[in-house]
Amino acid sequence: MKVFNGKEAANDYMSSHTLAFSTPELTLMRFSFWLGDMVPDPENKDDGIPRLLTYIEEKDFAPVEIIDDEKYVPTGAVLGSGLYGSANSDDSSDSEQFCPECGGKNSSSAKFCRECGTNLI
Repeated sequence: MKVFNGKEAANDYMSSHTLAFSTPELTLMRFSFWLGDMVPDPENKDDGIPRLLTYIEEKDFAPVEIIDDEKYVPTGAVLGSGLYGSANSDDSSDSEQFCPECGGKNSSSAKFCRECGTNLI
């Protein structure tokens, strides 16, 4: 995959241009024009290419894990914290409700199942 190395391009630009009194908009505009300037092609000196193409690199990225927002997977953070339901819940263990999806036990004031995340209201 070819990617633009913007950090290297910005560092090269900032090191060769004084921008002490420029506004961010003017700096960005000058930087974009600088990237569009024609420079000699490193591979063929007779041709010119936009400077932007000299900062394009070939990168090999590892596969990215796809996050499925439709599926709830409990991490255990809620179970380990000792807080179930709301802060105003009573401590009586005899009032509990069961999740209609997974059958998990929840406090009577819980709005979501702590096992599968189903809405209990």
